[in-house]
Amino acid sequence: MDFTRRETLALTGAAALTFVLPFRANAAVDDVIAEFTGGAAIGDAGVELTAPEIAENGNTVPIAVSAPGATAIMILAAGNPTPGVATFNFGPLAASQSASTRMRLAGTQDVVAIAKLADGSFARTSKTVKVTIGGCGG
Repeated sequence: MDFTRRETLALTGAAALTFVLPFRANAAVDDVIAEFTGGAAIGDAGVELTAPEIAENGNTVPIAVSAPGATAIMILAAGNPTPGVATFNFGPLAASQSASTRMRLAGTQDVVAIAKLADGSFARTSKTVKVTIGGCGG
């Protein structure tokens, strides 16, 4: 089988994208987290994330997040083209620091919740959601 120069370049480009895009998605998530936290250390306790283990439809995946004493909670979908899903801000008169929503997932991936606590510290949790029917272009 003979390839033309144009076909060889196209195949090489496709192979490079296959390996580079997953790393770029993780870099985007890390950049968003660093912007939200200002580079501060993140603890593992203080946030509770409720999401289904298996989502039959990636178009509407229900999630709920709770972080007592939080002033803000950010939700990220690590495998989506745009990882930021939502940021919830809570004032001093908020009855509870919890929220729920539905989100679209491009495929099986980690859903990450990061909370900024009242003392200025940050807490993080994540959960893997397996998607059987794609939502974002899948």
